[in-house]
Amino acid sequence: MKTKLTDFMQHLYHEIDDEEKAEEYLENAIPFIGLIIMYFNSLESSLDSVLCERFTDRTDSTGLIVLSKMSFSAKVDLLKRFCDDFQIALDKNLIGYEQLVNDLKESAKLRNLVAHANWESTNEEGYAFVKLRMSKNGMQQEYVQFTEESLQKIIELIIKTKYNLYEFWEHRNNILHETSSTEQT
Repeated sequence: MKTKLTDFMQHLYHEIDDEEKAEEYLENAIPFIGLIIMYFNSLESSLDSVLCERFTDRTDSTGLIVLSKMSFSAKVDLLKRFCDDFQIALDKNLIGYEQLVNDLKESAKLRNLVAHANWESTNEEGYAFVKLRMSKNGMQQEYVQFTEESLQKIIELIIKTKYNLYEFWEHRNNILHETSSTEQT
């Protein structure tokens, strides 16, 4: 995705030269935006499920009490702390762990860009206003170009990350059960 900065003038204004073309772009992008939100919500539910299992496998209630007010990034941090502790305690490396954490963070970052973009400001090239940057050099308006291809790649990352989360958790549980079996014999 390309980024473009424009200097902030007197008012927060978004220049759209071809309104009709911009409207056509938005009509094509709307289904992708909805799918990103839907799949990300599913990813977050999957993360909740994995974390709840870590508390107890008898009920999700205990885990949900803990997770109920946590942001997605706080949940990723909790998963990371659980996994770090697991690896230290068992002196084992969890394959795919760091990539999974990176993909979870990247999925959240991209979902937030999509969810919080000002889509009504989208121009005919697919640039949507995402935030106002402030620095000692002044204020700049930041725009990100969301193409159908880039939106599709976000969807694919989120779906892949959800799949990898379950694969990773199964790998983690297999290591735990192997260690438990070895200790009992």
